[in-house]
Amino acid sequence: MRTVIAGGHGKIALRLEALLADRGDRAVGLIRNPAHADDVTATGAEPAVCDLESATADEVARALEGADAAVFAAGAGPGSGAARKETVDRDAAILFADAAARAGVRRFLVVSAMGVDEEPPADMDPVFAAYLRAKGAADAAVRARGDLDWTILRPGRLTDDPPTGRVALSAHTGRSEVPRADVAAVLAALLDEPRTAGLTLELVSGDTTVPDAVAAAVSRR
Repeated sequence: MRTVIAGGHGKIALRLEALLADRGDRAVGLIRNPAHADDVTATGAEPAVCDLESATADEVARALEGADAAVFAAGAGPGSGAARKETVDRDAAILFADAAARAGVRRFLVVSAMGVDEEPPADMDPVFAAYLRAKGAADAAVRARGDLDWTILRPGRLTDDPPTGRVALSAHTGRSEVPRADVAAVLAALLDEPRTAGLTLELVSGDTTVPDAVAAAVSRR
């Protein structure tokens, strides 16, 4: 399987690239900064420079040609302002979906966040509120498409703890935390299970192995 990952230098993406490369898949990490290429290469993946804030859908589609799946794991990051939440977390996700459709890549995974379907509270930090609105708009745009076999994954609070291999994965899990390494493992498992297409799933640490959690998500649909 050839999988193209937007946000290829992100903490989840680097872990996912390593998992895919270790099992013999071909992973391609899209990066904005050429200086990050060596980090992507070190995972066993192939770096490809593509700035989703300035590229056209046709340009991104060329990077996706021949892929079996696409994963949107990009984000503006905690140090960015509200404007970049819109240009990256919203607009880049929509652009990546457009490009995947143009390239004929139907399998499409999105790393989203919890709580993005509701309007943020009035007293919330305005930048974080902009982030939630941007992710919600991106999710809604992807879920409205009929030309992609999409799955949206909404992890809880992310940590850099070692992987546990045990998670809770369902439409509503309740809020908790989850290691980024376990998020990557779930993404890899979702790529292997096309019957999760059309599902929006929350993810936190739990008691169920990743393969069993994905199988249970399919059985509940």
